[in-house]
Order: sequence, then structure tokens, then C-alpha cells
Amino acid sequence: MWLRKRKWWLIVASILLITYIFCLPSRLFTAPTSFVIEDNNGRLLSATIATDGQWRFPVDKPVPEKFARCIIAYEDKRFNYHWGVDIIALARAFKQNIQHRTVISGGSTLSMQVIRLSRNKPRTVFQKLIEAVLATRLEFSYSKKSILQLYAGNAPFGGNVVGLEAASWRYYGRGAEQLSWGETAALAVLPNSPALVHPGRNRQILLTKRNQLLNRLWKNKTIDSITCALSKLEPLPDQPQALPQDAPHLLDRFRKDYRTGSTGSTRIKTTLEGDLQRNVANIVERYHNIYKANGINNAAAIVLDVETGNALAYVGNIYHPEDAEMESHVDIIQSPRSPGSTLKPVLYAAMMTDGMILPHSLVPDIPTQIAGYTPQNFDLGYDGAVPASRALARSLNIPAVRMLQQYRYERFHALLKKMGITTLRQPADHYGLSLILGGGETNLWEMSGMYASMARTLLHLDQYNGKYDADDIHAPNYIHGLKRPSEHAPTDYGVLDAGAIWYTFQAMEDVMRPGEEMLWQQFSSSQRVAWKTGTSFGFRDGWAIGVTPQYVVGVWIGNADGEGRPGLLGVATAAPVMFDVFRLLHTSGWFTTPYSKLRKVEVCKQSGYRASDLCPDKDSLWVPVNGLRSGVCPYHQLIHLDHTGQYRVTANCESPSMMQHVPWFVLPPAMEFYYRTRHNYAALPPYRPDCIATLSADKPTMEVIYPRPNARIYVPIEIDGTAGEAVFTATHRDTKAKIFWHLDNNFIGTTEEFHQMALHPAPGKHMLTLVDETGAEVHVPFEILAKEKDK
Repeated sequence: MWLRKRKWWLIVASILLITYIFCLPSRLFTAPTSFVIEDNNGRLLSATIATDGQWRFPVDKPVPEKFARCIIAYEDKRFNYHWGVDIIALARAFKQNIQHRTVISGGSTLSMQVIRLSRNKPRTVFQKLIEAVLATRLEFSYSKKSILQLYAGNAPFGGNVVGLEAASWRYYGRGAEQLSWGETAALAVLPNSPALVHPGRNRQILLTKRNQLLNRLWKNKTIDSITCALSKLEPLPDQPQALPQDAPHLLDRFRKDYRTGSTGSTRIKTTLEGDLQRNVANIVERYHNIYKANGINNAAAIVLDVETGNALAYVGNIYHPEDAEMESHVDIIQSPRSPGSTLKPVLYAAMMTDGMILPHSLVPDIPTQIAGYTPQNFDLGYDGAVPASRALARSLNIPAVRMLQQYRYERFHALLKKMGITTLRQPADHYGLSLILGGGETNLWEMSGMYASMARTLLHLDQYNGKYDADDIHAPNYIHGLKRPSEHAPTDYGVLDAGAIWYTFQAMEDVMRPGEEMLWQQFSSSQRVAWKTGTSFGFRDGWAIGVTPQYVVGVWIGNADGEGRPGLLGVATAAPVMFDVFRLLHTSGWFTTPYSKLRKVEVCKQSGYRASDLCPDKDSLWVPVNGLRSGVCPYHQLIHLDHTGQYRVTANCESPSMMQHVPWFVLPPAMEFYYRTRHNYAALPPYRPDCIATLSADKPTMEVIYPRPNARIYVPIEIDGTAGEAVFTATHRDTKAKIFWHLDNNFIGTTEEFHQMALHPAPGKHMLTLVDETGAEVHVPFEILAKEKDK
């Protein structure tokens, strides 16, 4: 019988022990917490209220020493010595409650209060017994510091403020570790009776309780008498303050990433530099106040560290939540927009990487029509031919389109994806050649990251002994301490050649450029910055991206709803913001010339191509390795002059022994027509009259500039209702030659020197025929589109 009872007690004891072991939930607190982002030093940047309407920060920070001393002195002076239940405090509370015949003291320890806060049950004697049991179990699972942390993070502090950290920001506007003894003591007494003692009312009760706690701290020698007296003079907090909103758009980005499972806690330490973030935001706000007079309401700016790709400043937009029309809630940094001309440097580098051009190769800049697409330069002018580096510096559109036609837009589309652009979701044919002029869509985050990757490739070349690491091409990052796994080994070839990137940055460094928007005079700067602006079609987006060995700065100006505004030009709106941001940064030095990736070749000074034997003026130039296989100069030809040097001759009209053989710089007629108006260009001497009849028609001497073959032309109606005119243009190598114009085999006129003709062709297909005095002919088919009739 005795053994049977003993066995029964063992079973009961075992059940109780197992129940005790597993009685504590694995996660005590499940209430939602606020989303919080901090700068790289752990200072608060922005926070949102939790989904249950409470200001409750995640419990993942140690409790400040001042608050630990205050709360232990006020709530549980034997906290560091008991095992969850303070028998002496419970006995004292029982005695006081009996004497006063009401509950005036609970005797709960901080451990018991943590259990009560986690269970949220009615306060009864039975519940207090359960809390006592669970408190002892809590002491087995958590350290004293962890228990204190749980209490400080979940205690009520009045109103909808939960936790010490949220309370310190709401009542004092700074972190708990920065509070004084008086401020900390005021917060320490709040959880005891949060409904009664509130900073906005019952201030005398709060003052009395705070001062009692300060006296207790002085008596236990935590603070001295002077500190105690001075702390009592500190004012109590007034109404709750708004929390900082220094990076609200990055906070929204973090919330979206949290929902996708990218991070575990609702608090992150970011890579942002707090002071820089606020200064950049102030610059953006200052320019916003200027631009909004022109109906330009939104702006964004980002600063990246080149070495790591970390975001140092992230101003996704202005921040005016009170004004819905400003649409300041839109994070422009992540919004796909037309990039304008900001992709041109990548094409320039890609073509040099493949050896298709050299840094200063001449590129045609003439009226161009490709499959119905007619690009135009910003100033509507033409240079005839322009060095590729100057075409980039001046952001000329026609040379860029012709370069992309040569490189192929399918390859360029694939290259951009390799460089980290993910927003081009349509196939390459959807964008076509317009891709280089902003026909695609990208965002400031990826554009800035792409330029940072290019700069990083240059910086790491020596580190990898002249090799390339594909891991250097990666997206920006905003999470502090994020480690990127190494996925590639260094190789001999990169996505873009280091020499090509270096030459690209050299071309972009030319800030005094009279191209694009003609405002270069404003930007003289002692800082060396490679920069590029862009303006989208319809003046909807203004871009500026600058690169140094240390930083990339990207700026966007425009309207979040896509409304275009006159004067919304990248160089006029975004560039000033970018340079003001660079003035905040400490930049020094420049990119080291990657001689290991360059080879010295002889180039023709006039054409920029590899020099041929006919080039009279040569120069030595370091070029990317693949530049060795680029074509030789196509524009220098050997011409034959008579003994006077005034006329060209042929073997059919002049003895070879009487000829002078002279190399001559000869551009095609259309290129020559525009080139000679802006450059010192020596036209070909005319043929001697007796030689004209012996000429062959192999080489064209005449060209139609407009219309291009098979052009489809719409001629609008003038304001007065009369039919408009189509102005056709041609050029002849002989500046004194006459051209006879024919439309559909009908003679319509003659031009001399300046060859233009205004015509009124009827709707339909036509043939334009030009004949010069030697009998040479040019035929150009075109079509005039009919006007749509009113229905």
C-alpha cells in the first residue's frame, strides 16, 4: 500500500515538473511592433506606429544603465537577488493591504510584472499565484538583463506609448540612452500607474513620484546630492512629440522588404549617415521650394559609397504628407522613369570594350531616319561629324542612335541587364533604338548602382592583379552589416573593359560643355566629378548622376504623376542639386589610369581612328586592348592634283608624271555639308574642266539630306489654313555646282551653292530626282501622308 501511494506521488510530481518546465511560452510577447530604421550609428531615422495603433519598438536593445537603476530602485530593489518572487515584498504588501483594507501595494517583482504584461489577464489573487509560479520559471530561462529588457520594452507608458524606447522619443524627442537622471526617473515611475499618471495631466502627481524616486536614488548612493537637486529642477515632459521622419521613403522600402521575408525584425540598422541624410534632405527641400513655382513638385537624391555600394543618403522624395497634391508619398528612387540620356556613357564604354570605336573616333551627326524613327539633337542642329567623346560630353542624340544601330540594341538591352538594370521588362524589340534616348524605364536606385559598379571595377583592378570580379557588379544596399557572398572568381575579361570605363569617366568629367542645355557655365568646380545629365521626352524627368572614386550621387527632378513642365531639364534642375550634394562630401584623387588594360597605337588626329599611311597628322594614344582591331581611318584618301595643285585630275586627262599625289581628309557629302559650317574644312579641289568627261560615277558627289529614302512625311496645315510646305535639302561636294530638281520626272527648279527647295507634293508616293552639271543623278523615293478626314 505504501509503495502504491509513493508511486502515485511520483507520477503527480513528474506531471507537475513537466508542466512547470513547459509552462512558459517560447515567445512571451506577440503584439505587433513599430517599423524602425536607424542610421549607421544606431540613431533613430524614422519609425511608424504599430498595426494595433501603439508606439511599440522591437525589444532588441540593452536597457540603459540609468533606467535599470531607476526601475529597480522604484519597483523591485531586490531584483538582482531573488528568483522571481520576493517573499519579503509580498509579506509587506499583505500587511499593508490588511491594515488599509484595500489594495495599496502589490508586492510584484519585475519578473512577475513581465509575466503579467505578457498574459494580459485580470488582476486577481489566483492570477497572482500563477504569475509567481511563471516568474520563477522565467528566471530559469532568462538572465536578469533579459528580464529587465523585456519589462522595459513592453511596459505601458501612458496613452498609446509602450516601451521605454518609444516613450523616450515621444516625450523627450531623443533616445533613452541620452536622457538625464531627472528624465529617466520621470519615465521610470510611469508604468506603475500609466492611466493615472500621464505627462499631459496630473502633473503634480508625476512630479511627486519622480522626486521621491530621485530621493531614493540619492539615499542608496546611486546619485549624489547635487545631481539629485539639479534633477528635481528639470521640467516634466509636455505633450507627446512627433518622432523623427528623416528617411520616410526608406522606411517604406524596408516595410515592403519585411513583408517579402528579407529581414526578421521590424527594426534595422541602415547604412545611412544620419547627418548627411538630413543635409541632403534639406538641399532637396530648398530646391523644391524654388522649382514648385514652375509646377515641378517632386525631387529625389541618393548618395552611394562606391567601395561597398552602401546607400549613405536616401531621399526618396520631398516629405509633405499634409499636402496630397504633392504626392510626396511616392518613393521616386524606386519608381521606374525614363532615364533620358543617362545611358549614353554605358554605350560609349561598351563600344570601346568591343573595339568598335576608339575614344575620339568621328561619329556621323547628320539628319537621320531609321525605319521611320527620326532622332534629333536637343538644339536641333547638326555637326556633320563629331568625336565620340565630345558626342558623349555634349549628349548629342543622333550620334548616340547611330552608335546604337552599329552596336545593336539587342546587345545593349542584354548588357544593361548584366549591369543590374531589372526594370527593362519588355523584350529589346519593344524599345528599339529609342532605348538610348530614354525609351526604356529604369530607376534612380539601379542607375546609381550601375555607375557605382563601373567605378568599383576600376578601383579593384589592381586588387585583383589586373583581373575582373563579376561580384563587383551588384545592386546598392541599405542594410548595415550585410555580407555579400562571393559567387565568382576573378577572370581576365569583364562586362565592361576597365580602359573603356576610364575613358568614359574622362569624357563625363568635362563639365564645361556647351552641348545639350547650354548651361555649363554654372558648374565650375574644384572637385573632379564625372557626371551626366538626362532629360526625358516631354520634359517629364530631369536626371543628374555624378561619379568620383569615393561616391556616386544621383538626382531626379520632376512630377510623380509624370506631368511635363517647360524648363524641366536635367542640367538646369537636377545638376545644381547634385553639385550641392557633392559639396557635402569629401572627395579626393581620381581614378588611376589602367595602363595594364591599355595599348598605345597611332591614331589619326582628324578622324580619331587608327592612323593609316595616308593620315598626315598622327598621334600616339593609349586605347583599350580591343582598340587594336578597330578600323583604320576611312576618311583620308589619296587624291591626284595637276602640277598647279588647283585641280584634280585622272590618268585619262593628265600624265602621272605631272601629277601631285596628296592625302586629303574627305567626308561623305552629307557629313561634309554640316561639318564645314563648324570646322576648318578644306573642300576637295574641283576637277580640271577637261577631266570631267572622263570621270566615273563610282564615288558620289551629291547627296540628298532630306528626305531620306522611303521617308513617310506628314505636312501639317499652317495656322491660316493653307497647305504647309516640305523643305527638301541636298548637298554637293562642289560648292559652286548647280543642281537640277525633278519631282516625278517633272522639272521644278535649280539651286546653286545652297541647295534647298520648298515643295507642296500631293498625298501619295513620289520620286525626287536630282541631276548636277556632270549628269550625275540621285533618286530618292518618299511618301506624303494624307490628312485624316473629319468623321
